[in-house]
Amino acid sequence: MRGHHLAAYNFGLHVDDYESSRVEGFRLREPLNFEAAKRAEGYVGRSGYDDVPGPDSWGEKVYPRFIHGSGFEDAPSSLSLWTSLEALMAFTYSGVHADALKHARNWNQRQAWPALVLWWVKEGTQPVWADGAERLEFLHDNGPTARAFTFKAPFRPDGNPVFIDRDRVKAIAGRNVAGQQDLLDIVKTLKA
Repeated sequence: MRGHHLAAYNFGLHVDDYESSRVEGFRLREPLNFEAAKRAEGYVGRSGYDDVPGPDSWGEKVYPRFIHGSGFEDAPSSLSLWTSLEALMAFTYSGVHADALKHARNWNQRQAWPALVLWWVKEGTQPVWADGAERLEFLHDNGPTARAFTFKAPFRPDGNPVFIDRDRVKAIAGRNVAGQQDLLDIVKTLKA
């Protein structure tokens, strides 16, 4: 949407420590997903993580309250910016990332909160981790609103509901997959 970017934050809990063999499939796919996102149409950028090579972290990493009592001090989460709902949806449900979603039940605990929250920011604005954590909690507590929403109940930057253009999603997904064929070839060799 002109003058705005779509912010996306996701959060979950693994079934075991990040370095464990139970989470190996996730760990091996993570750099491939980051590379696929960089190549994806509509990708603006993502926050990195402190003490990890790559992009700078967008503020201090903060988690939603759902981490409390989990036994984990760190959890899989990401914070990114996209040009449109269709671009993010195309990335999310095709190619390398779709493969990761297919296997996520092997690595992640079942959760009672939304896995993903979306919201609009003015172009040039960079959200911080605390924004994502707060909006995920808001979505969980209040359901989808213009402040915090999902693909199933999306909103425009002006606060009005919107329908996602599924034909545009398919077209973008096709271009994305064509641009990540080398990554998909690697994914095929990985264990779930």
